[in-house]
Amino acid sequence: MSLLLPESGLLFWMLLSFGIVFVVLAKYGFPVITKMVEERKAYIDQSMAVAHEANVKLAKIKEDSEALVASANKEQGRILREAMQERDKIIAEARKQAEIAAQKELDEVKRQIQQEKEEAIRDIRRQVAVLSVDIAEKVIRKNLDEKEEQMAMIDRMLDEILLKPKNN
Repeated sequence: MSLLLPESGLLFWMLLSFGIVFVVLAKYGFPVITKMVEERKAYIDQSMAVAHEANVKLAKIKEDSEALVASANKEQGRILREAMQERDKIIAEARKQAEIAAQKELDEVKRQIQQEKEEAIRDIRRQVAVLSVDIAEKVIRKNLDEKEEQMAMIDRMLDEILLKPKNN
């Protein structure tokens, strides 16, 4: 018996046992194996479909989130612009109110200065009048020391008073 060439009887029994095993496997084993392979293939296909669907959903969610971020950025920009406009408006109004208050204060100071000026002028006029009367009194006393001069002065003043209503 040679190792490389089997005998015909051995070959027959090997073929017969192989045929029986093949028939048994074909009848009972292969359908189960093919069924399991088909189930596995269906599971893998289903998993691939779910993964693809998840990728699509993820892409959509990513787009939605990017759109939401863009919208939030636009809203933030709008809110910042409105805040800056409101700030500028408040500053302008505060300046306007400050100018109005400053103008009122300036007008009040001018009025007060004018009032003090008029009061000073009145005071100076009173002092000038008092000084004039004092000077006149001193001049008249000096001139009217004698009785004849006093009488002449009185006559002259009476004439002036009497002539004034006639001229008017």
